[in-house]
Amino acid sequence: MKKLVNDPSFVVREMLEGIARTAPHVAVLGDENVLIRNPLPSAPARSVAVISGGGSGHEPAHGGYVGQGMLSAAVCGEVFTSPSTDAVLAAIRASAGPNGALLIVKNYTGDRLNFGLAAELARAGGIPVEIVIVADDVSLRGHTERNQRRGIAGTVLVHKIAGAAAARGDALGLVAAIARSAAENLGTMGVALDGCTLPGVEKAGFRLADDEIELGMGIHGEKGVERTAPMAAGVLTETLLANIVEDLALKSGERVALLVNGLGATPQMELAIIMRDAFESLSRRQVVVERAWTGTFLSALNMPGCSISVLRLDDAKLALLDADTEAHAWPGIGTVNRQIRIEPAFSAADTRAEAGATPADAASEHWMRLLKPALDAVAHALIENEALFTDLDSRAGDGDLGASMHRAAQAIIAVPQSALGSPGSALGALSTALRRAIAGSSGPFYATALLRASRTLGETAQPGALDWAAAMRGAAEAISELGGAKPGDRTMLDALVPAVEALENAVKSACPVGEAWAQAVSAAESGARTTAQMTPRAGRASYLGARAIGTPDGGAVVVACWLKALQPHIDAV
Repeated sequence: MKKLVNDPSFVVREMLEGIARTAPHVAVLGDENVLIRNPLPSAPARSVAVISGGGSGHEPAHGGYVGQGMLSAAVCGEVFTSPSTDAVLAAIRASAGPNGALLIVKNYTGDRLNFGLAAELARAGGIPVEIVIVADDVSLRGHTERNQRRGIAGTVLVHKIAGAAAARGDALGLVAAIARSAAENLGTMGVALDGCTLPGVEKAGFRLADDEIELGMGIHGEKGVERTAPMAAGVLTETLLANIVEDLALKSGERVALLVNGLGATPQMELAIIMRDAFESLSRRQVVVERAWTGTFLSALNMPGCSISVLRLDDAKLALLDADTEAHAWPGIGTVNRQIRIEPAFSAADTRAEAGATPADAASEHWMRLLKPALDAVAHALIENEALFTDLDSRAGDGDLGASMHRAAQAIIAVPQSALGSPGSALGALSTALRRAIAGSSGPFYATALLRASRTLGETAQPGALDWAAAMRGAAEAISELGGAKPGDRTMLDALVPAVEALENAVKSACPVGEAWAQAVSAAESGARTTAQMTPRAGRASYLGARAIGTPDGGAVVVACWLKALQPHIDAV
């Protein structure tokens, strides 16, 4: 497994030094793998020190939460390994004053032993110390007592609440009580989509098949409670939340904080979808989400997956969550946006006008009957070839062409038949539909081309073959003007321009329209094949240079595809 490390034996130390380099309020404590607030007030002036930690590999936990208003120190063991007793003791001695220290410990045997022994040694040295154990993993609720469950991502919320209580000057006993109350009203459940890989190890600790996920996964790669088939995000979210809600006995009208946490390799896109579904699920239960955060807060190296944490709130806990902190990994107040949609300023009439709807008469009904099946044929051809387009684009671009053409097909199918009452209005409606449906480069190119073609035809009620050829010529010119490409640059124009020229020449030679179109299709297919030997000089493929040679341009292949799909319908049009 490729990793950006120097020596696996020193990853923790080097990581801590890297964190400290961009966080002026923290420092590494001597030779210990401890990050500590810097500077600290003089010992007599210090508030209760809040200390946490555990094995490394959970970044940004725990070092990212060191700072005024959160942790006084983070004790970082080797990857997935509890820190030593001496390291914990060093953190206590360095950060605690007469007001003592609170240790927040996730419920793992190694952490409990080493933090517990360090607490005893500190007390023997005259430092008051309290310990709060976090055991928020509700996935184990059917197997173990609550005090035997694992501590996972919800621990970060306990850090925040305890750190804020300490920062406002609460005594050790009160800070500990507040932290215990938070831990007792906290539930978390996670899911893994695959395993994670430790530095210096060739393979992941475990692997999941493509048709497997692990529910109730811990944060060290330890097994969950059930291996099952993948689920849609909404179903999975509901599964996790149902366990949390039942365990906390949440009732209608209660207030909560919601934390959606990535396990290290989950894109923000997917975490945002989980947040959406979690918020809606809790809202359906009439549970009020007062604060919400989405991101990676406590990871498991490079594990794909996520966890959901829910904390029952009251006004006191809410105030502590909202309190300021300088910890650089805390994202700030998790304000919930309760109105996420606004209506556009333009009217429904504007939308209908732009779509090109025309009053029904005999002429318009004629065009509707002719154009609808032709456009449907194009749409189905794009859908059937989605995998081909994706493959071609993946070799020389970003791989999104297939998905873009699938969206284009759906947009084409959705164009109302009332918008197809004339050739000009039909092309205009297609331009609007594709502009809205396709992002990236394909959308603007096709929208501009169709708009120019629509203007070329204008109000012509019965365009002839030369009129259609002129509209195609205008479309090609619009694409060239917009993107700056020309034939030979390995783009869609290398199929479209030869097709236009073949159509024009055939029509001027008095070929039947069907035969002329067949020649255009043949020219487009030949042009698309030729792009395989071209060095790209425009578009994203141009970044590859000669490396793109050998594969036809996806955009040119798409042009040949839709031209051929139209062929059976040309004589009728």
